[in-house]
Order: sequence, then C-alpha cells, then structure tokens
Amino acid sequence: MNLVRGVEKEANDFPGIGSGEFVMTSADFRHIAAMLHADAGIHLPESKATLVYSRLAKRLRALGLKSFRDYCVLVSERGGADERQQMLAALTTNVTRFFREPHHFEHLRKVLMPRLAEIAKHGGRVRFWSAACSNGAEPYSIALTILSVLPSALSYDIKILATDIDPNMVAEGRTGIYPDGALQPIPADLRLRYFTSSRGDDGKMWEAGEALRSLITFRELNLIGNWPMRGKFDAIFCRNVVIYFEDDTQSKLWSRFVPQLAPGGRLYIGHSERLSGPAARLFDSEAITTYRLKEETAN
Repeated sequence: MNLVRGVEKEANDFPGIGSGEFVMTSADFRHIAAMLHADAGIHLPESKATLVYSRLAKRLRALGLKSFRDYCVLVSERGGADERQQMLAALTTNVTRFFREPHHFEHLRKVLMPRLAEIAKHGGRVRFWSAACSNGAEPYSIALTILSVLPSALSYDIKILATDIDPNMVAEGRTGIYPDGALQPIPADLRLRYFTSSRGDDGKMWEAGEALRSLITFRELNLIGNWPMRGKFDAIFCRNVVIYFEDDTQSKLWSRFVPQLAPGGRLYIGHSERLSGPAARLFDSEAITTYRLKEETAN
C-alpha cells in the first residue's frame, strides 16, 4: 500500500494533533513508524503519536514544510536520505549517564577485569563492545573501570568499540566534552585524573583525556544491519535498547551476540530487559542482568 498517497484520503485520527501547527494524520504516523521500523527495528505504537509530532515538528519548521504529508513525501524520495537520517536521530531515545546501572560496572571491576588484566599482561587481546553508546557515557564508564583496575591499560592490547545508529551521538562521544553535572557520578579521583576541566559560556565543562580516548573507537552501526567486526569480545554492553524492538527482533539480536562473544564472555543488558529465544539457553545468569556465555557454545 502506498501510505503517502493514502494520506490524501484519510482524516486526522489523532485528537489534538491536527489542531497544532501542522496536521499529522494516522497515515502520516504509520508511514513514519514503518520507516523507523525498517531502518532501525524500532516499534512505534500509535500511543507515541504525540511524541513523534513534537520531535518532528522542529524538522518541519527547519525545512519550511507545511504538513507531515509533505515531510513523508520528502523522506520517501531518493533525495531525502539525509533528512531520513535526521528523522531517525530525532526519534531515537538517547537517555544515558555515566555509570548508569552501577552494578554492571561493579561486576566488571570486581569479577571480570582482574582476569582480563592478567590476560592482557601476558600479551592477550581484550575487547569490549558498547553496542548502543549514545553520547559516550557508557564506553567512557567502561574505560574508567578498566583504568581503575589497570592504570597501565594503554600499554596492553585493550580496546573498546563504541557504536550507535545516531551519527550525532557518535560525534558527541568522539568529542568527549560534557557539562559539569554529567560527571557527578564519576568518583572524584577518576574525574580529576582522566578529565580536564574548563569554563565556557555554558559553565564548567569536562573533556576526556588522552588515556580515555585511546581506549575507545567510536563508529556508526545499526544493530539490525550488517556487523563488520571479526574478532570476539570479552564483554558486550547492550542496555536499554531492545525494549524498543518487537519480540522477534529482540530474540534475533540476542542470538547474533553469541558468535561475537569469546568463551565465557559477558553480556550486560538493561534492568527491564530479559534474554529470550534460543540464545537464552546459551547463557548462565551470573548477577543482576549480567550473563555469562557457556563456554561450550562459543565457536
């Protein structure tokens, strides 16, 4: 069905939306939701119509468009690829903070890192993946945890891959500059050792130092797309992401992580998430939303 053409025939089904600055019909919403699902695997129920309107109305103003129908036409055309990326960035949620769900970093520090530090000291390869890194708070928290256990980590083969579907978030993480309030969860000694403070127009800011930056590589990556990585990871952080996916997509994603993990590798997931599908049988629960890949399943 051509959803854009159907817009002309359908009245506004969302009370209150059509009385705003722009008209958004149910067909407009379904078209936008279908594109988001196709591009990112994210499911948007109609209860999110007001959220979609509020986030995309800014794009319509910036583009000088008159209606969501015009916007749907634009992002559906070959020449609208850049704006479709802007739409994706506007509709994806980027809630994050340093040391969010601190029990994961306590587990990393106390349970996993001592063993990985010994592997690294004996010339071994150690890899982490922050699979939805948002603005970088998560991979920097991983790096800080590594350095708290092994201050000489830069002398060894230890790396963190940080990926996100939103190029704006990847760029922000790569820049590594955060307002003073954002760094409050970081212990003072680590903050002073690995960040540099400055004062600008927006108040006190902190910039990640070279030790942190050297451990992390930021890249754009769509979790439902192709993964170019070849080596295995000792730990994967994929937290508070799959809650936006339908059940089938969630199960497929968990299964795709299995061959990416080293024997005994850990998978850290969000507090409201649960492993599902065939992959659930391949992990042992080790701590709160922390799972260890059974060694006999790793290839």
